[in-house]
Amino acid sequence: MKLFDVLVAFAGLSLLLLVGIALRKRVRWLRQLGIPEALVAGLIGLIVGPFGPWPLFPEQVYAVWGQTPGVLISLVFATLFLGQRLPSPQELWKRAAGQTAFGMTLGFGQYLVGGVLVLAVLQPLFGTNPLMACLIEVGFEGGHGTAAGMGATFTDLGLPSGEALGLAMATVGVLAAVLIGSTLVVIGRSRQWLGRREQNSSSPPAAELLGAEQRLSMEEAAGLLTTSSEGSVTIDTLTVNLALAGAAVGLGVLLKHGITQLGGEVLEAIPVFPLAMLGGLLVQLVLQWRRQPGLASPVVQASVGSLAMDLLITAAMASLNLPLLEDNWLPFSLLALAGLSWNVAVFLLLGPRVFPDHWFERAIADFGQGTGVTATGLLLLRMADPYGRSRAMEGFSFKQLVFEPFLGGGLVTALAPIALVSWGLPLFSAVALALTAAAILFGLWIGRRG
Repeated sequence: MKLFDVLVAFAGLSLLLLVGIALRKRVRWLRQLGIPEALVAGLIGLIVGPFGPWPLFPEQVYAVWGQTPGVLISLVFATLFLGQRLPSPQELWKRAAGQTAFGMTLGFGQYLVGGVLVLAVLQPLFGTNPLMACLIEVGFEGGHGTAAGMGATFTDLGLPSGEALGLAMATVGVLAAVLIGSTLVVIGRSRQWLGRREQNSSSPPAAELLGAEQRLSMEEAAGLLTTSSEGSVTIDTLTVNLALAGAAVGLGVLLKHGITQLGGEVLEAIPVFPLAMLGGLLVQLVLQWRRQPGLASPVVQASVGSLAMDLLITAAMASLNLPLLEDNWLPFSLLALAGLSWNVAVFLLLGPRVFPDHWFERAIADFGQGTGVTATGLLLLRMADPYGRSRAMEGFSFKQLVFEPFLGGGLVTALAPIALVSWGLPLFSAVALALTAAAILFGLWIGRRG
């Protein structure tokens, strides 16, 4: 692979993103459904990709695109904790316990549903690879980035089509989350499930808080490019933040090397990206310990992660291996249907019992994230609570600090396929059942205490 090929591949991804942005801007229903620009660009790339009807780029470019997601996903996860104020355990418990229990029920249940379906139906009838039991969580909770990052792990463990199936599952999840979630919001309004703000509440509405946060973000963003006495713009902040993100990825690589040295060949399939997330957490803790937390800017880190994720999704979708989906389309469809059914059932049956107030608004955000992506959850929350009166955003945001290190691309997501191969599908499904039951009981206990 030549450096020139990498340059052409990057230019191709940039062109696809520009076309995707322009198309989403001109097509109203794409904006209304909340379809990300990167996904639009990726679907366009799929048409002109190596397995599309009109291949446009040289084979070397497609080879670069195929390797891009596994690299960029580590950068995405490295930025998650950098620049974030890490709250105390008491504060996390108070604000995120219910949301975390609900999210873990969705995530562990997706493993349970996938395991039971493969074990009882798909494996006996179609000889389905047991690793497909992990696809629902990887695609729904994890999304396109996680699916692309897990591709090498699936291949090493014996499922070469794992990345393609995971990306397809993530695409189904984004579309279904918007369509089903929007329908649930309409039903919720008609049945008066949406909460009302208490008349005597002395606390300011979340809309006012959100406005303050937006003003703060604008002020912070304005200060990112500092101006010297001569009036020139410096990029010190961007340079420092890229260096911190690179250090986090480097720590992740070192952690993987140490784990594989201690654990042997079994743990070689662990991807780097969850360990890069731990590297970011370690870097942030060091910054706080040295009383230099301001070096890591949350706005810059979010921008770096967003750029990496957009390029990742575009490259992953454009290089999607469509022929690998043909042999597994029926098991894949049944898994997707089972996963969607589980998510809707948890929303309707568990949501009112876990959240003592504003259950619909709090549950719809997690439903959107647990089926599609975080942006989908925020979109559905905005539809259900346009003025921010439920304060659901606060719990949803704090929940990410507890949830992301484990499910949705965290350590559990990375280790689940390895555990399945080591334990076997029956034991894996039993453990998923125990974890799902524990999450449900935890959520019900929180609901009764609230």
